[in-house]
Amino acid sequence: MENLNHEKFMREAIKEAKKAELLGEVPIGAVIVHNDEIIARAHNLRESKQSSIAHAEILAIDMACQKLETWRLEEATLYVTLEPCPMCAGASMLSRIANVVYGASDPKGGCAGTFMNLLQDQRFNHQSEVLSGVLEEECGQLLTEFFRKLRDEKRKEKQKK
Repeated sequence: MENLNHEKFMREAIKEAKKAELLGEVPIGAVIVHNDEIIARAHNLRESKQSSIAHAEILAIDMACQKLETWRLEEATLYVTLEPCPMCAGASMLSRIANVVYGASDPKGGCAGTFMNLLQDQRFNHQSEVLSGVLEEECGQLLTEFFRKLRDEKRKEKQKK
């Protein structure tokens, strides 16, 4: 993977994750880069849209396809703060994204190498290059703090009852 701006673009994905957090969404953000330019950016909107498919990656992929007027994102790189789930890894593969760069690993559902690796499975007709751990600590901390606050709020609610 040639691009030397991985941290720069991951910081942009982190900005998107922080937007999600402000909405009460799980703080996951994504950007898609083509020719060293961000062509799409998105963050989780599952709760806001009440849609199981409103993941940051799916929203960013759709935006990038519209921007480039093609479903083939063969020269694009997806930057995402959390390792893609099966749905998002599948969408990345089906849209022919060349590279997937992620921050924090997801041991419960990551499909870019942790739980399984859909993105590099030779049985499919497309594989993506994968780079993991870019600003991993910062990306992971966003999620850790979000879920800690959520647990604290639930604990306080129970104490009020």
